[in-house]
Amino acid sequence: MFTDEFLAAQRLLVITPHADDETYGCAGTIARVKSLGGTVHVVLVSVANLVHYGATAGGEHALVTHSTRLDEFGRVMKYLDVDDWECLFTDEETHLALDAVPRKKLVGLLESTGRLSIDRLRPTMVMIPAVSYNQDHEALFHACITATRPGGGSKHTVPFVLAYDSTSLCWPVGTRFQPDVYVDVSEFLETKIEALRMHASQVRDPLFHGSPEGLELQTLARGREVGVAAAEGFRLLRGVF
Repeated sequence: MFTDEFLAAQRLLVITPHADDETYGCAGTIARVKSLGGTVHVVLVSVANLVHYGATAGGEHALVTHSTRLDEFGRVMKYLDVDDWECLFTDEETHLALDAVPRKKLVGLLESTGRLSIDRLRPTMVMIPAVSYNQDHEALFHACITATRPGGGSKHTVPFVLAYDSTSLCWPVGTRFQPDVYVDVSEFLETKIEALRMHASQVRDPLFHGSPEGLELQTLARGREVGVAAAEGFRLLRGVF
């Protein structure tokens, strides 16, 4: 597991497909890095107006606007004390259709043309969404892999690239997410759960696997895998020590 000294020295860039994926995957790590004096920037790729189930107390379908999602996301970013964040797309044509966006366009925004791009921030660590059955997550994963390719001296090479899980996407199709690197977030478990609750339009009942209660159980279970109270798990895609 990463030490306090190591995390304190990081310039972390988190790339999240949608508002709340960052919380499921690495809110505890974000909070820990910031508490130690590191820097954290977050790129939110897509939000949009969306009618979906469970958006009301009675569970009926309802419209959640992109402004609502952005407002929630902004509050979470402030709560986690991130240094800065940006959102790339807010149109309905792109949301949940990142697989239809040319990869060259996504890569360009992440690598060089976005306000918080890799070339501009020169992060020491980038966290990206793992592949799942969600088309946006899959498309963004592949774009992130291209954007973080080794530069060979001609561009910034990110020393550490890690993929984070999304416990809200637990349908076991294919190989389950298998972490090989863990971050102890025992002191930040409540912060992580509160961050999810702040995505209020997305909060579901306790039996839903992506609920605050479900997320807490998953984070505790990850901790038991490595002998700590609570942890977040990642796949290490590149590590230059």
